[in-house]
Amino acid sequence: MIAFAATVFFMLITPGPGVLSLAGVGAAFGSRSAQRYFIGLLVGTNLVALAVVAGITAFFTQYPLIKYTLLYCSLAYLAYLAFRIAFAGTTIDFIKKAEAPGIVNGIALQLINPKAYVVNTALFAGFPLSHFGTAQQIVWKFIAINAIWIPIHILWLILGVSIKNLQLSNIWQRRINVMMGLSLFLVVLITFTFS
Repeated sequence: MIAFAATVFFMLITPGPGVLSLAGVGAAFGSRSAQRYFIGLLVGTNLVALAVVAGITAFFTQYPLIKYTLLYCSLAYLAYLAFRIAFAGTTIDFIKKAEAPGIVNGIALQLINPKAYVVNTALFAGFPLSHFGTAQQIVWKFIAINAIWIPIHILWLILGVSIKNLQLSNIWQRRINVMMGLSLFLVVLITFTFS
């Protein structure tokens, strides 16, 4: 269980679309909006995990056209988001939108987030917990994943809200935007390379 928990931690702590967009919502719209978006991400990631456990992702592997169409559409969206973050200008607005993203937006992002599928597939398909039966393993993995996922995402939410409250110079604001955009684009490249 310790190896599983360590793997979950390192898979989730790396910047991905969920945490980067959560920090962005916190930076652009503040704490209350980011909390709603956080709930959406949490529901969405658990829906993805359920899809993995139910074998829906295995269904997509039987139909490569569907699999790759969804993959490339999601990668295109994530690359666009990375571009928007990197070239947001001198203000730290990772996501510019008239109204704050909410629960539905968080769910939708996770449903097209390739990292969510890759991570959940790796975690649920690997790391057998020998002391438990199949159903118990699934339950314990859900508990462990959420016990690590929630605090990590809360930290990214706090980071985004904290950045909103800082009065940084234009140069540092641009650097942060570029760094966050490049981090998200790196996630896109890694996903594309290993898909």
